[in-house]
Amino acid sequence: MNRRAAPTILLLAAALLAGGCSADDYVAPPPPQQGSEVAPAAAGDTIQALQKAIQTDDATAAGELGADVEATERLAAIAKNATALGLTDITFRYVAETGSTSDDGVWDGMVAVTWRHEGFDEASARVEIPFSFAEAGDRIAGVGGQRHRLPVWLSGAVSVRRTAGTVVFGPVPATELARYARWARVAATDVRGILRRRARLVVEVPPDAAALHHALDAARGEYDAIAAVTAPVDGSSAPGSPVHVFLNPTVFGDLEPVAAQVVMTHETVHAVTGAALARRGPLWLVEGFADYIALRDVDLPLSRTAGQIIAQIRRDGLPGALPSATDFDTGSSHLGAAYEAAWLVCVTLAERSGGAALVGLYDAVLGGASLDAELRTRFGWSEADLTAAWRARLAVAAGVSE
Repeated sequence: MNRRAAPTILLLAAALLAGGCSADDYVAPPPPQQGSEVAPAAAGDTIQALQKAIQTDDATAAGELGADVEATERLAAIAKNATALGLTDITFRYVAETGSTSDDGVWDGMVAVTWRHEGFDEASARVEIPFSFAEAGDRIAGVGGQRHRLPVWLSGAVSVRRTAGTVVFGPVPATELARYARWARVAATDVRGILRRRARLVVEVPPDAAALHHALDAARGEYDAIAAVTAPVDGSSAPGSPVHVFLNPTVFGDLEPVAAQVVMTHETVHAVTGAALARRGPLWLVEGFADYIALRDVDLPLSRTAGQIIAQIRRDGLPGALPSATDFDTGSSHLGAAYEAAWLVCVTLAERSGGAALVGLYDAVLGGASLDAELRTRFGWSEADLTAAWRARLAVAAGVSE
């Protein structure tokens, strides 16, 4: 020890014993905690090891990358999910550190993940997901963050039911999933038979509404009252992006069997016809057509299939125009009436020129053709003519005068 420094050290020690140090005193920093180092290169190697484990169906190797018991179980489950779902084009790539480090040395980095449901998706989905790393990047402590999209297959262990044309999966009880799978199978068969086109359907079932919003990266509460939604898996609207049906079991699970089948078939129409990626076409046609197909062979009275719009008309009078985009806002207090009104627009068209003409109109308009031109060619009507005929049908249904 340097003799000249000894008195200073003794005085500092005495001061600390006497009651602590002032703001100007020097305090040696604590030694760094093990695993607190942010090491992107090591994290990248760990992510590549996870990718290899999943690609080779090695759930044990995937689990060994976990920083604790919970992470080990989660990573092993992800690998098993990928195998059970038959996922292909699986890649994991470390992107960047996010700047978030916890007191125990765990830090976050974004990881780009791609995957595809073989035989169902035309292209791969791609999502950037927060991963938590520990032990200088050599272990994974967590997957996902509250403010980012989290695909269902990465959220934990899922059950899977599949047929030749459907895959239904989610972290829900097997008996519940079996019911959803039956409705999906019937929906795919019906849509394939009516529309005469390939019907390959993937249905994802998050455990609750909160998980649904997480899977879709949606604002809290946006889909609380919605039974199901058809949407791009990764939020992309690019042509060919994979589109799946997502159920809200909180709502869907309470539906009567007939209603559940109608909802599933409605969403299947959206998925099979590419409606979720369509950039043209009024929502009354998109939603009304899906209900037209879903209700086509359902034997229910108009009081059930159009009860809400009938009640609204009796209270407020006939609508002056076809349903607008804002009528289909998920927060609308008259959302059910809007769907029923749109269905009756399509029923009016089918009664005019037949179901084949309606299918032709739908395909043409979603493909970019002019609605007005297609109405005149296929039905001999302008939009004003259609509106007048629809209002007349509504008046009869509601028992009111025009």
